[in-house]
Amino acid sequence: MSLATPEKIRTLQRKLYRKAKAEPAFRFYLLYDKIYREDILRHAYALARANAGAPGTDGMTFATIEASGLEGWLAGLREELVSKTYRPDPVRRVMIPKPDGGERALGIPTIRDRVVQTAAKLVLEPIFETDFEDNAYGYRPARGAVDAVKEAHRLLCRGYTDVVDADLSRYFDTIPHNELLKSVARRVADGSVLRLIKLWLKAPIEERDADGTRRMSGGKSGTRGTPQGGVASPLLANIYMNRFLKHWRLTERGEAFAAHIISYADDFVILSRGRAAEALTWTKAVMTKLGLTLNEAKTSLKNAWQDRFDFLGYSFGLHRYKANGQRYLGASPSKKSVQRLKRTVGNLLVPGNNEPWSEVRDTLNRVLLGWSNYFSYGTRRATLRGVDRYVYERVRDFLVRRHKVAGRGTKRFSCDIVYGDRGLLRLERLPLSAPSCASR
Repeated sequence: MSLATPEKIRTLQRKLYRKAKAEPAFRFYLLYDKIYREDILRHAYALARANAGAPGTDGMTFATIEASGLEGWLAGLREELVSKTYRPDPVRRVMIPKPDGGERALGIPTIRDRVVQTAAKLVLEPIFETDFEDNAYGYRPARGAVDAVKEAHRLLCRGYTDVVDADLSRYFDTIPHNELLKSVARRVADGSVLRLIKLWLKAPIEERDADGTRRMSGGKSGTRGTPQGGVASPLLANIYMNRFLKHWRLTERGEAFAAHIISYADDFVILSRGRAAEALTWTKAVMTKLGLTLNEAKTSLKNAWQDRFDFLGYSFGLHRYKANGQRYLGASPSKKSVQRLKRTVGNLLVPGNNEPWSEVRDTLNRVLLGWSNYFSYGTRRATLRGVDRYVYERVRDFLVRRHKVAGRGTKRFSCDIVYGDRGLLRLERLPLSAPSCASR
């Protein structure tokens, strides 16, 4: 859900942006008082509420806060910030499954901490936005993953077909606190803001075992990491990654390696004309200096004419026109992305789902439309046809079980009925965009 930024806040953001843009070396001294402005805290709460999310370690929900009086709650939070008695609560850590079978740690701050982090982001983001490199696409206003996908495909079609398919090991968990704070301090001289960020970086991490046993880690002794899931974490992660991207530009690595980097937070690829191996060697050395590590098992060199590589859910590389077999460099939904969608659909259409069909259908259609909107670029007709076939079969089985129909139900729940009377969205019938591709 997107909420319009109040004009008074937008005016402040424009002033901060213009000042930072006009004076790249300027350091901002008076920012903390902006973070606890009443209108900014109120808007920060609205943004946090729109994003919903699970409760933190205190168990507090938005409903609980509003039942007890939102204005009083915001006033109390503001007073903590003004008096500098605010201390963040421990971050609740949960493990979520990764597509490759592993797990990823997700940190869930309390609502009060999410609100303060959002307020800080509203003030700080316009400043750092002026410093970010043009080839960084992650977690930035008016930019998105599909923009990065389009740029990667454009560069492939221009002949940058030697690829460093890079993977950073646990980037969010390994960012060095001291170096990160130095990066922030290059633009922010307000000690109260730097102290606030340090408090978030040093917040304890709470985990609970299956039996409810509580374990604590991190805290003041922690020296690395910004919890993935915190509102401020994407901005802080971008600030630190920008050191690498800026160093690439200032040392003219693009010219030296005949290459371009495309970055989305910790996910990046280097596209080169014949010098990808040199670019990878240089990248490893720089990442080591930054206190980061490339995942050797998942980082590789590819020739896009011979091997596909995945980036941001898309698969890039050699494709063929079905009609004549002609080869071209294309972008299409990756196999992992299709598998994730199928798992989501399968989990929704389990036998134990007793919701009315109208609710099941609407949820399913939202999932399908969101997936289709993200994969709106590139070669996708065959993939959509396969997804439609899979979804239809799962829906038909779901309806057969629900209505206790004998057999497979292909007559009672035919494609025309499921996609017609039953109102299921058919992805193959949605408008397609046709990108230009390099043939060979």
